Amino acid sequence: MSDVLAAPGGVLYGTRFERNAATRESAWFKWVAITVALAFFALFLLLPLVTVFVEAFRKGIDTYLTALSEPEAWSAIRLTLLTAAIAVPANLIFGVAAAWCITKFEFPGKQLLITFIDLPFSVSPVIAGLIYVLLFGAQGWLGPWLAEHDIKIIFAVPGIVLATIFVTFPFIARELIPVMQAQGREEEEAAIVLGASGWQTFWHVTLPNIKWGLLYGVILCNARAMGEFGAVSVVSGHIRGQTNTMPLHVEILYNEYNFAAAFAVASLLALLALVTLAIKSWVERKAALRHIG
Repeated sequence: MSDVLAAPGGVLYGTRFERNAATRESAWFKWVAITVALAFFALFLLLPLVTVFVEAFRKGIDTYLTALSEPEAWSAIRLTLLTAAIAVPANLIFGVAAAWCITKFEFPGKQLLITFIDLPFSVSPVIAGLIYVLLFGAQGWLGPWLAEHDIKIIFAVPGIVLATIFVTFPFIARELIPVMQAQGREEEEAAIVLGASGWQTFWHVTLPNIKWGLLYGVILCNARAMGEFGAVSVVSGHIRGQTNTMPLHVEILYNEYNFAAAFAVASLLALLALVTLAIKSWVERKAALRHIG
């Protein structure tokens, strides 16, 4: 094969060696780029993470365990897990349904639905919390009716769950939409022609093809649900032992100069984040192996 390559129209533009050399960076540039990337990683990610664990154990393991065994800390942990346990399945159902509709059907308002799915990415979580206060607060649109029927949403668990669902709204749908678009409709259509029902088609054809993307979206959604601060802070009321999630409990402890307890709870959140990262990496590796296979 000739080393001289031709562009469209037969115009010669150089040898293969020259073309490849033009895409290779010099050694000094490569090492400078690597050094800058590693420095940013160490300074902005690794150092804060190490600091959290160092400060958490600074006064010993007994102080650490005592901080995590406090009733208010346990209440925050339970509320965080409860909120994630409700928000993630809710977004799972919506994400699968939305991705299915967007990728498999044409209907009026399709682009509007896609835009609304991305809305939580562009709206500040604090603004999202204020929206729920305006809707369900004592002076809100539905506040008098809720008070009349003794229904508490704001400054209660339902408000925290609603705010968390809002901020985690896009994660699963946004992971599934490109996966389903790449999958196409041919396999589902073939299954339906062969007599499969809609549920059988989804369970035996669609789900096996999207399971890694679905799991990846669930992991991201769960991580955001457990770590959400802004929207939850607005709607929670900061009632100790009742409406404080783990991030809110860390803030309160830190503002009270109870640094050991604050870093202890923060280290638990950081540990959950590391576990989430490990699961995410495993999912990515499995998905890559499946793609290669």
